[in-house]
Amino acid sequence: MEYGELKQKLCREVQEQLDYQKEFSDQEVEETIDQVMLSQEILVTYPVEVRRRLRKELFDALRRLDILQIFVEDSSVTEIMINGKDHIFVEREGRLSELDVRFDSAEKLQDVIQQIVAGCNRVVNEASPIVDARLPGGARVNIVMNPVALNGPIVTIRRFPDQPMTMERLLRMGSISEEAARFLERLVKAKYNIFVSGGTGSGKTTLLNVLSGYIPPEERVITIEDNAELQLQGLSNLVRLETRNGNTEGCREIGLRELIRTSLRMRPDRIIVGEVRGAEAMDMLQCLNTGHDGSMSTGHANSARDMLNRLENMVLMGVELPLPAIRQQIASGVDIVVHLGRLRDKSRRILEIMEITGYRDNQISLHPLFLFEELGEDSQGKILGQLQKKGELTREGKLKAAGLS
Repeated sequence: MEYGELKQKLCREVQEQLDYQKEFSDQEVEETIDQVMLSQEILVTYPVEVRRRLRKELFDALRRLDILQIFVEDSSVTEIMINGKDHIFVEREGRLSELDVRFDSAEKLQDVIQQIVAGCNRVVNEASPIVDARLPGGARVNIVMNPVALNGPIVTIRRFPDQPMTMERLLRMGSISEEAARFLERLVKAKYNIFVSGGTGSGKTTLLNVLSGYIPPEERVITIEDNAELQLQGLSNLVRLETRNGNTEGCREIGLRELIRTSLRMRPDRIIVGEVRGAEAMDMLQCLNTGHDGSMSTGHANSARDMLNRLENMVLMGVELPLPAIRQQIASGVDIVVHLGRLRDKSRRILEIMEITGYRDNQISLHPLFLFEELGEDSQGKILGQLQKKGELTREGKLKAAGLS
């Protein structure tokens, strides 16, 4: 009997023995799997390693994410992409590869999807075919269903490091220079408002987690996200807020704008918005301009200058204001823009650290503090280069107020 056929046969037998009118613990499910496997004489001919693997795969199929579970647990995997039941891709060290495994049926993939969204109180179906969710370990999940996805369902899982990233690890990886790292540490402690920009997968959320490690532990911090991903460490007075989608059962949508506004009544020292991508940019700027120094956020952009242009456009999605007024709000509220990128060797680097020095001649003035300079490639194709200091901070008021100048 083929391995796949045997697995499906055993899975059906285990399901028949489980009475789904009651709740079973993981231990009870494992005991049932053991009983069914012991009753199969054919398994005696299989090596011990294969039987162990079969036992784990049966448990994953019944109580976890089926064939995805092993990749969710694999620390070398950073992204899992499911294009329907037959095509599954993973990303390791920045490189994509297609797996030789697939779901037994479209119904099994649907079961896994419903298990994921139910775990974080979300709903996805043909009436509401797009949803963001997360796994218990913090991995981010995006799901697109029929009829929007023609070859769907499409599931994209972004894994984050099992251990929170630290500045020391970023230094070892060459993502930042020692001088720039110490500089950013001082800026966070001195409550400069920092905006992190970059493309998809450039490490924006990772850097935000790292920078939050420098926030003094006695401060009250409120995080606001579409889908909770931030892993802030060492903060006892931490409030985590997450948006909610509306549904047909009468639950109304609660978006980023409403969460940002209500956070102002929660006596925050700092507000961290996971990512701004729309009209909530105006509410974020209001926070930065009303005494909540030390706040941070991220956004998608191709450069630091492009991030400011995108902020202008996002503000205009929510309110009709003259462009000079919007630019003055940005120049007054945002102190520093840190831009990240993925280079052609798939490495993630900080490419720019720019200071916003004010609003002059109808433009937001940017002053480069650190810029990445490429020096070539080594024999393995790895890009050589480092952040080079290009200027001194001109607005030192917050550093002086914090005693760090």
